[in-house]
Amino acid sequence: MSNFAKTFQNIFKIEELRTRIFTTLLILVVVRAGAHITLPGINIEALMASAGNQSGTLFDFFDMFVGGAFSNAAIFALGIMPYITASIILQLGGIVIPQLQKLQKEGEEGRRKITQWTRYLTVGISAMQALAISAKFASQGIVEINLALFTVTTVTVLTAGTVFMMWLGEQITDRGIGNGISLIIFIGIIARLPAALMQEYQLVAIGSRAWPVELVIFIILVGVIAAVVLVTQGARKIPVQYAKRQIGRKVYGGTTQYIPLRVNTAGVMPIIFAQALMFIPNTLAQMFPGSEFMNSFAQLFDYRSFVYAAVYGSMIVFFTFFYTAIVLNPKDTASNLKKQSGFIPGVRPGKPTADYIDNILTKITLPGSIFLALVAVMPTFVSQFGVTSMFAQFFGGTSLLIIVGVALDTLQQIESHLLMRHYDGFMKTGKMKGRVGQGGF
Repeated sequence: MSNFAKTFQNIFKIEELRTRIFTTLLILVVVRAGAHITLPGINIEALMASAGNQSGTLFDFFDMFVGGAFSNAAIFALGIMPYITASIILQLGGIVIPQLQKLQKEGEEGRRKITQWTRYLTVGISAMQALAISAKFASQGIVEINLALFTVTTVTVLTAGTVFMMWLGEQITDRGIGNGISLIIFIGIIARLPAALMQEYQLVAIGSRAWPVELVIFIILVGVIAAVVLVTQGARKIPVQYAKRQIGRKVYGGTTQYIPLRVNTAGVMPIIFAQALMFIPNTLAQMFPGSEFMNSFAQLFDYRSFVYAAVYGSMIVFFTFFYTAIVLNPKDTASNLKKQSGFIPGVRPGKPTADYIDNILTKITLPGSIFLALVAVMPTFVSQFGVTSMFAQFFGGTSLLIIVGVALDTLQQIESHLLMRHYDGFMKTGKMKGRVGQGGF
């Protein structure tokens, strides 16, 4: 504990690191402030009266990522999600669009062009989503000005809010500490934690739950977090040896390096895809309240049912393999090794190397996908034992994976600054390993 306190003190001894941390915190305060500034034309009393009507729907899932800004009808109601959507679209587009594939392989110049295209696409997606949200707010009866004027101002303000948050995220990445986009999502999710803890405290205070039971709940939470950290950091290292090459009087190569294949290469994306699809039945039932078929279909996929857990888990396993195949292509890896005169000991270059990497990737992805499925259904499982729905979200699912992933990534960057200046990091033995292939989430 004393070593941790000393390390924490060392952070503020480094002027650059101290400035970066304060810059990051200041920007995150701005992000949270924008989540509570209501859009012009919204009736605050009517908004508060309609709160809670979107529980269990796709809108509730969306509201989690924007830190409650959507339920507050705030200027940051879209959050940074349009930017993430645009990034995913271009990433998936690289599979089928030759021009994108070429840009992805052009290094820094290609990444710069893709980033610019992502920004343009973000503006378009933001405008379309803002139009839909303005119609959603109008249907709730919380608008107190002319609908045409409200639509124009809402689309303009929400689009500008997303662009501003995108710029704030880039400022964190460039001048702060950690990945800006990820930290903005992180702070939105973690903002719910105080209210969730307060609900748990109230249950103990009024005698609805004994404090030993609450202690066991927190011990289970710590165990789940530890398991997620282990799997997130877990990797299979494949040794790669490079042949010696003599260029002039210098000899290059002859070294052994490793290809780290992550157990959870896909990151949190499989859960995001699956959860978004699983909320569709409940959302459609709200859109068609008079349809008996839609209501029965929604009840079948209630988050507390076995059908929901089985389908949800199966979809996560599928999307884990699907997204891993997109993020890491064994053929490209084998081709790059061959061009760099690298080879895996005991495996021939070319197709045998690609098959070898693909075989190992499949073996470690299967248990990783099953673990993701178990983590995803954990909130549903613990809610059956009386844990409040808000606090149950931190036992697994998208919330826990994003919190753990972003926290590890940020701590790894802080540790890098400390080690560069000859200070001990958070872990004196076995330095923290950064995440690979997480797509910033």
